[in-house]
Amino acid sequence: MDIKKVVIIGSGTMGSGIAAHLCNANIPVTLLDLKTEISEKARERIHKSRPPLLIDKSKINNINVGNINDNFDSVEDADWIVEAVVERIDIKHNIYEKIFKSRKQGAIVSSNTSSIPIKILSEKLTEEEKRDFCITHFFNPVRYMGLLEIVKSENNDLNKINSLKKFCEKELGKGAIVCNDTPGFLGNRVGVFAMQVAMTEAFRMKLSIEEADTVFGRPMGIPKTGVFGLYDLIGIDLMSDVLKSFIKELPKNDPFQAVAIENPLITNLIKTGYTGRKGKGGFYRMNKENNQKILEAIDLQTGEYAPSKKIDLGIETLNLNLLINRKDKYGEYAWSVISQIIKYASSLVPGITDKFNDIDEAMRLGFNWALGPFEMLKSIGVKNFFNRVDSFENNKFLQNLSGTKDENFYGERQLYTDIETLGKIKPKAIKVDKNKSAEIYRFKDFNIVEFTTKACALDYDSMDALKNATNKPLIIINESMQFSAGVNLSYTMNFADKGDFKSIEKFIKYFQETCKHLKYSDYPVISAPSGLVLGGGEEVAIQSNFVVSHTNIVMGLVETGVGLVPAGGGCKEVLWRWFQTDEAKTDPDFAPLKVFNIIGYGTTATSTVEAEPLKFLRPEDKKVMNRNSLFEVSKKLIQENRNFKPPIECSFNLSGKPLKEKMIKILEKLYDEKIILDHGMEVGSELANVLSGGDTNIKKMISEDEMYKLELESFMKLIETKKTQERIKHTLNTGKLLIN
Repeated sequence: MDIKKVVIIGSGTMGSGIAAHLCNANIPVTLLDLKTEISEKARERIHKSRPPLLIDKSKINNINVGNINDNFDSVEDADWIVEAVVERIDIKHNIYEKIFKSRKQGAIVSSNTSSIPIKILSEKLTEEEKRDFCITHFFNPVRYMGLLEIVKSENNDLNKINSLKKFCEKELGKGAIVCNDTPGFLGNRVGVFAMQVAMTEAFRMKLSIEEADTVFGRPMGIPKTGVFGLYDLIGIDLMSDVLKSFIKELPKNDPFQAVAIENPLITNLIKTGYTGRKGKGGFYRMNKENNQKILEAIDLQTGEYAPSKKIDLGIETLNLNLLINRKDKYGEYAWSVISQIIKYASSLVPGITDKFNDIDEAMRLGFNWALGPFEMLKSIGVKNFFNRVDSFENNKFLQNLSGTKDENFYGERQLYTDIETLGKIKPKAIKVDKNKSAEIYRFKDFNIVEFTTKACALDYDSMDALKNATNKPLIIINESMQFSAGVNLSYTMNFADKGDFKSIEKFIKYFQETCKHLKYSDYPVISAPSGLVLGGGEEVAIQSNFVVSHTNIVMGLVETGVGLVPAGGGCKEVLWRWFQTDEAKTDPDFAPLKVFNIIGYGTTATSTVEAEPLKFLRPEDKKVMNRNSLFEVSKKLIQENRNFKPPIECSFNLSGKPLKEKMIKILEKLYDEKIILDHGMEVGSELANVLSGGDTNIKKMISEDEMYKLELESFMKLIETKKTQERIKHTLNTGKLLIN
């Protein structure tokens, strides 16, 4: 069935998030609550939200609002009605009674509950009504979280469930995984268990929270918040309620029961208002001392706070075998946590789902894990796992696997979707080359480059991979959360600290050479970005011949924030695009002044809709809601451009000194208003020199190579300054910008 109109009942956090995302997909939606004023305020929150829930804020009026008394007739012609009210079963039952009296025949009705089983939700429904009723559990924030759990019952019309799944996948861009009606459904059942195991073991082994969060973090392919940081983010009191729900719903012999018991320290934190980031603090807190904010961490044994300590494991990238084989407490902790997660997740097959790799997808999409439990098992190695693991009685999955010791048990990934994803293709592709920063795959008649560094930061090896892969049509795409956060600043600062600026210059020249090579390659180069597309990452994307972008991007040239200017062709390329506007045809200074503002302020776009007016993306660039579709759409572009010819090199008319003086006046005004300080003036002046064309005049034509040269000269002048080095180090250490 087609879903062309949706009604959402309940305008709280989740109801608003779902409404906003339907609006993103151009689906008309009506948002109802007890009073119209409540729905109106929700619409206002959607419009003002940060990070933004809407891809295009101008579409806010596509969300109609009303109340359940006066405007319930909107349900009558809706194709899908979503209940997102408070988690009280009596209220939900009353809502369902009204819905099923008013809905049109065959309309889908779903609940966004995260905890109440479908058998309880539907206990007052008729058999016919049960066929059209399910749970659609969106993860928060709805726009940014990829996972949607569709919980079915034995009464459901499976054709309708599959129709809903396809709609949510194609139109809403979700990884829609169908699962059975079990407590916590799929993602939370495994994810919360993992959190509790990580916490319980930290208490047992008397680790500090910084130690636990460091291990149960990036080295395991888990977000850097770790377990205690995630507890603070979610809310310690909310997590306590979640655990109580699991204790109530799960059988007494379920392993979850042993790790769900609330610790006295946690009880005291809740009692004293230390409920996490929303409260006075939690496991971590910010304390002021001598007018400086100091991050403090609680001692799990004493309950006392002390300045947080950074833990260095000496592991930069995901390597489970390296981690669990350490001969120290960190290795012991990692193995204990990972083995228990694998044992628990595997015990849920086939109870939750017949497809064990759906559990992996749920953890990747819903909890941002790099590897799901079964991928962890695959990475460790089946034989290695069984050589170390203790008993796994009543676990049919592990019992069967232990009998075969099949290292190739995993099979095909991402079975939940029919889309031809990168994850599905990689096992079928030929690995052509690999270095410490990137991998090259050959699939049919084209190449794929995937960056593998932290945040996909770019270095020599990244550039080598790109250059070596242009002997065929090329797709630049990553399975990781980010396309690229830019050039590896740590790598650059290693040279700067030694005073070896010639090596930095050599690298930037090579970066420029590579980007130009991508743009003028004999074969089409396609960038398929998602997540962060910043600095050097944007310079790679913008100089590719085609871009296929996920709608949820953060894109921009942000180098001025760390005291630099874009030097990989970013200034040049954005400037060229602005020169193609009508305004630039009558005013030669229009384009450079526009770009001066965009790059000078480090302007970023938080969606494809925002990126296009800034010229970071072109109207002809492809934009997709479903991140999984990036590869499929990119592959189609290659097929459509068999007769590809590289573009003609561009050249620039810039007025030089008079234009630079205009830009300096802008800087002086900002300086007088104390918006920028001394070094801000210096950085801005170098950017002005690039965008004005340096020593030129309006009668001269400046080539791309000359623009690259100007970018390089200004970059090198700035990287050699103490102030820029201070900015870079501050950003690397704190993740925040320094104004100096």
